[in-house]
Amino acid sequence: MSSNLTDEELAALMPSELCQYQTPIPTQIVSSDEFYPDPQNERQREVEARLLAMADDLGGKQGLDRRRFFQTAAGMAASFVAMNQVYGPLFDVTPAEAATPAMAQERANGLKDQFIMDMHTHFLRDDTRIMGFVEMRKAVGKAGWNKELNDHEQTIEDLKLNNYKKEMFLDSDTKIALISSAPSDIEQDWFLTNEQMADARKKMNDEAGSRRVFCHAIFTPGQPGWLDKLDAALALGPESCKGYTIGDNTHKEISRYPWRLDDEKVAYKGYEKMVKAGIKNVCVHKGLFPPGIEKQYPNLRGFADVADVGQAAKDWPQLNFVIYHSAYRHVGGDPKVALAEFERTGRIAWTSDLADIPAQYGVNNVYGDVGQLFATTLVAEPNVCAALMGTLIKGLGVDHVCWGTDALWTGAPQWQIEGLRRLEIPEVMQKKFGYAPLGPADGPVKTAIFGDNNARLYNIQPKRAMLDIKGDRFAMMKAQYEKAGAEPSNTRYGYVVPNGTIDHRVFA
Repeated sequence: MSSNLTDEELAALMPSELCQYQTPIPTQIVSSDEFYPDPQNERQREVEARLLAMADDLGGKQGLDRRRFFQTAAGMAASFVAMNQVYGPLFDVTPAEAATPAMAQERANGLKDQFIMDMHTHFLRDDTRIMGFVEMRKAVGKAGWNKELNDHEQTIEDLKLNNYKKEMFLDSDTKIALISSAPSDIEQDWFLTNEQMADARKKMNDEAGSRRVFCHAIFTPGQPGWLDKLDAALALGPESCKGYTIGDNTHKEISRYPWRLDDEKVAYKGYEKMVKAGIKNVCVHKGLFPPGIEKQYPNLRGFADVADVGQAAKDWPQLNFVIYHSAYRHVGGDPKVALAEFERTGRIAWTSDLADIPAQYGVNNVYGDVGQLFATTLVAEPNVCAALMGTLIKGLGVDHVCWGTDALWTGAPQWQIEGLRRLEIPEVMQKKFGYAPLGPADGPVKTAIFGDNNARLYNIQPKRAMLDIKGDRFAMMKAQYEKAGAEPSNTRYGYVVPNGTIDHRVFA
């Protein structure tokens, strides 16, 4: 099974599960095998050092070791205190929250019933051949970091359904989630088949006793028999459809069927079927294609940006085009590049292009999902994160920016939820670029992004959904879990560049 990273690149990385410190938020970029992560930079190291010092000081005063402190609401607050100290006052947090567990927990309790619809989540099928995570753990054993990894067969159960359930619905405030997938020209290498997504949706909703989980139907324009396969997928009753215009994202080196959203002879035939089946939302993977990836796959460059979105949206007003990752280009690249680009031009590729589409084409059916855009810039360069959120809201409208985390690749999504709850666009940036403030955690802007916009897209009434959810089995499980003393793993699943601070005790 190949990945988007070469054997040489993989050999230089280590699994993020083996990071020395399982902090509440990542302190370096974590990638799946879709892109090569940037190494921990100087400011991320400073955040980490400050956070460790606070854990020793504040946790010590509470009789908590680092690990336990990092599992508390105070540990989460401390993470954003450290971020503010390094990057400037971007996050709504006080040192008192970090020092006072009761205060931090009170705030967390006050927000835990917030309506959050995460419509961009993943796990892997039981018979997956995507074993990069396992192979990486084996490499760690062979390197001698953890000899026990040689003695026991490594698995990727953490990236399968049972752990998905725990991390989405017990370790985070997510209320409703949509199961997504990624296709491949090699059928065995789909993350999940359309049937598997539909089966998992039924299994979890039956177990919960409410409608907690939605699912995609993946469509693959241009592949042999794709229209018949789309018919079969639509018969499963998906809530929306998803496509990858670069074709096979898992095996970019052999991708034979890239396509454009505005291709009247190919994609439009699929839209006809979707409309007939009552589908309104077409989700499309865009971006995550930095210059380094473009050099490897120049033939796919023309399918990765948003040049094909506007015309398709204009031609199909009955559909909503939800652009995953909001087409952010620089994931896998140096965040300083994006920051410099923004400071020089006021734009960030290709998210600014996406934000321009409603005005350029006179359409109101283009949406931005935050996905990896938010997950990586929040920890790599939060000023870029603030700029991206401001750009999307200004161009698309606050009612057209949607919550999606790309979990489980980055672990339970609670750290991203807390990130948006606390994030504010700096006043200087607001004034210079005409950005509106994001406001309080439960204010109108963040309420719209967290849940209301997705609820409208998927025809859900938030108040009614919350009533159904409050009494279901997942809610009961979460209450019992928290009563027993919740222990979030703070684990991210993917790869990081080792920074030379491997703690051998972790592996003993």
